[in-house]
Amino acid sequence: MRLLRLLGIGLLGALALGAATAQDIKFFRIGTGGTAGTYYPVGGLIANAISNPPGSRPCNEGGSCGVPGLVATAVASNGSVANINGIQGGALESGFTQSDVAYWAYTGTGVFEGKPKVAGLRLIANLYPESIHIVARKGANIRSVADLRGKRVSLDEPGSGTLVDARIILGAYGITEKDIKAEYLKPNQSGDKLRDGALDAFFFVGGYPTGAISELAAAGTGIELVPIAGPEIDKMRAQYPFFAPDTIPANTYKGVAEVMTLAVGAQWVTSDKQDANLIYEITKALWNSNSRKLLDAGHAKGKVITRENAVQGAGIPFHPGAQRFYKEVGLLK
Repeated sequence: MRLLRLLGIGLLGALALGAATAQDIKFFRIGTGGTAGTYYPVGGLIANAISNPPGSRPCNEGGSCGVPGLVATAVASNGSVANINGIQGGALESGFTQSDVAYWAYTGTGVFEGKPKVAGLRLIANLYPESIHIVARKGANIRSVADLRGKRVSLDEPGSGTLVDARIILGAYGITEKDIKAEYLKPNQSGDKLRDGALDAFFFVGGYPTGAISELAAAGTGIELVPIAGPEIDKMRAQYPFFAPDTIPANTYKGVAEVMTLAVGAQWVTSDKQDANLIYEITKALWNSNSRKLLDAGHAKGKVITRENAVQGAGIPFHPGAQRFYKEVGLLK
């Protein structure tokens, strides 16, 4: 009887411990993009850096240096617009977005014209420049944006920031979707169709090098990058100042020449409803020395994700938790 009583006490204790452990766990989803792009692998690195599940070894003993009790996950998605909608609707705690799309959402302009402003959108960190790629099939006679007229062109999926920017760039040359044979495919699907000769070009916005384009070039598929520069683009930038001039160096993709293009900032955003202390701890964990090693070793874009760049290009307010951290380290006044 005494043994049964002891077993019962032990079982209750184990259940209580399990319940406490479960209560200590905080899940934090990061909306990224398609698995062939840059958002998804970078999201995985950041999720790993900020996570520290219950039972993990302490940071000073070689364990995780993330937020105690936090389990962060990178979630594949349709990209910028979809991530903002997910944050607003509560399906995501945070997500990656282009700086232009974040600004449009917050102000109710651009792609969010006529929709309610996402007034609660807040910035955690600016991450890295996202280069606008126009990938063309060799032999398609596409030397400039103007040459896309009449061609089979993928503009990326509905809900993606790439689609928004593609429309603006085409518009700078007086081209609408009626002037091209438009398709709306993910980058990896676009790459497959271009390889098979069923597509002439596709738009992609992301940090270089990106997997879908690298695979095309490495496989010997004849590709070129189309320049996005000239008087039409200069005029467009006066209207949309969040576009910055950019260069994709030669041989970033095997056998592909240097090209002048544009870039927007990749940003990590969240909701003002997220707890300030949690976002403070997440921001602090993102910029510790252990995270630095993970970012440097994990992806080509990781090296340009720096604490100093985190406060650049902010078109929306910082989350109070992130703001507190940046003020502590002297990056914000």
